[in-house]
Amino acid sequence: MKTGLVITAHPGDFVWRAGGAIALHAKKGYRMKIVCLSFGERGESQFAWKEKGATLESVKAGRRDEAERAAKLLGAEIEFFDCGDYPLKLTEAHFDRMVDIYRELNPSFVLTHALEDPYNFDHPNAAHFAQETRVVAQAMGHKPGAQYKYSAPPVFLFEPHQPEQCNYKPDTILKIDEVWNEKHEAFQILAAQKHLWGYYERVALNRGIQGSRNTGVPMTYGEAYQRLFPTVAEELA
Repeated sequence: MKTGLVITAHPGDFVWRAGGAIALHAKKGYRMKIVCLSFGERGESQFAWKEKGATLESVKAGRRDEAERAAKLLGAEIEFFDCGDYPLKLTEAHFDRMVDIYRELNPSFVLTHALEDPYNFDHPNAAHFAQETRVVAQAMGHKPGAQYKYSAPPVFLFEPHQPEQCNYKPDTILKIDEVWNEKHEAFQILAAQKHLWGYYERVALNRGIQGSRNTGVPMTYGEAYQRLFPTVAEELA
């Protein structure tokens, strides 16, 4: 079975930025796994904190429930690292677990954050973590004797909230028309961020228009990605 891996700082990120890719590949028979580094309990939970009697634990529990339901709807499994939020506090244990996941899953591709984001340092930190563990997972000297089959996969960076401020230049637009309903339903699970539902629908529509104009392929909804490493080709079409 082919597999795909999504490494995200917060629950909302995998829905807004990669929900289409997750659902699309799940429909194609991929085993899709999301590693969610935090519950987004501080910076991503504005509405949750406005509820009377809200505590850190109650907010985390609510965001976990939302993330689990969104992942299930999109056809993915999810694992939480619970490493804090604003800022992420990644430990050696988190690092080792991430290496194990790479080796266990041997993903065909990885989706993660843009390399820069002056508005949210959790995002580039998650991207660095995803890249470093991807490379270390190749090292035979890391946990010698482990039995695994692993090749470092291609990495695609999903779209940040304000791409022009993050030196983000997408080179891939994924057509997500056939799974748009699933992605939109996942939006509505994220009650703690309902102020973003309309925004990210407009993003998907804009990328759909750009995809159509650039390729001639009819599409309404799209997701943008930036490939981090070069691909190999035998000819240019």
